[in-house]
Amino acid sequence: MNKAQLLSFYKRGTIEAGCDEAGRGCLAGPVVAAAVILPGDFTHPVLNDSKKINEKNRYLLRKEIEACAISYAIGIIDNKEIDELNILRASIMAMHKALDSLNMLPYHIIIDGNKFIKYKNIPHQCIIKGDSKYYSIAAASILAKTYRDDIMCDLHQKHPEYNWKRNKGYPTKEHRQAIRDFGTTPFHRMTFRLLDKQLGIQF
Repeated sequence: MNKAQLLSFYKRGTIEAGCDEAGRGCLAGPVVAAAVILPGDFTHPVLNDSKKINEKNRYLLRKEIEACAISYAIGIIDNKEIDELNILRASIMAMHKALDSLNMLPYHIIIDGNKFIKYKNIPHQCIIKGDSKYYSIAAASILAKTYRDDIMCDLHQKHPEYNWKRNKGYPTKEHRQAIRDFGTTPFHRMTFRLLDKQLGIQF
């Protein structure tokens, strides 16, 4: 069992969607969000915040979540839109896209974090570290993370020199060195600080 058992709902007796995103802190690639509606009595022995679960188990959990969910959907905002909107707004818009794609409208939304823009006048609650407190947010974190990882592995085929299949676009030393050595790609977020010192970037 989870050492700290997650909660099945925030508001009892209503159709509630949990939302989370992945890729906010990356230097390249999209931000990906998920919205998940789980059965009201849903529990799981290991489901938790995606950051607390290894890659193999995240993908196993994704299959379970997709099989058990009443509804789930993914929203994607690419790097060019991130540069236009800013990353906070882009993250929220990705969540809105995911909510738009659900096959039913929730009556309540719970979101990981402390910022959200109201969606269709549906009541919502922002929850700090919600992905380690509520199953639906944890499920959204798993879907967002795995779907984004899939995208970055696909982009790796176009630009293997950045090793996105491993670092997934995050600001690792390896990734920043590759930017220094090879310049930027059409998938980099140009409004982000791509190097510790903005020198040597080829535009």
